[in-house]
Amino acid sequence: MTTHAAGNSSGNRSAGTTARTATARREQILREASRLFAERGFHGVGVDEIGAAVGISGPALYRHFAGKDAMLTELLVGISSRLRDGGVRRVAEAAAAGRPPLATLDALIAGHIDFALDDRALITLHDRELDWLPEEDRKRVRRLQREYVELWVAVARDAYPALPEPSARAAVHAVFGLLNSTRRLSRPHT
Repeated sequence: MTTHAAGNSSGNRSAGTTARTATARREQILREASRLFAERGFHGVGVDEIGAAVGISGPALYRHFAGKDAMLTELLVGISSRLRDGGVRRVAEAAAAGRPPLATLDALIAGHIDFALDDRALITLHDRELDWLPEEDRKRVRRLQREYVELWVAVARDAYPALPEPSARAAVHAVFGLLNSTRRLSRPHT
């Protein structure tokens, strides 16, 4: 019985290692696809080029993704989800710590600055390639973005109670425009 349990434990470790390796490979593929799509456009990059960038054949990508469209969808839905979820987390952490609304707004800004500096390719990709997503996925991205904006608007209005909602919304969009424009300041590799 002990031998059998040990065998299962070893099998579970092996399965866990395989799953982590597959996840790491998917992340690597997405990172390189994002970079290449941002540099040359979605239609300017083939699966063979993405595969070569990660050291596998183009057809081997199909073990991880249904195709280029699936990569684009995962990239754009993923970043929208990550921004929204990160914002929700920051607001919850600030509330749990009893921070004032202005500190919560500062936390949201800091999180978005990190995104804008770390994920420049995704900003470019979103600006240029969102319309290539299937309609359902495009709507999903837009819904996630609206939720992220609404989170910011609520925090901005808590921080500045006299600020009318339309002004808060315009300010939030202006901040996003400013922060997202950092991708144009220099090349990502400099």
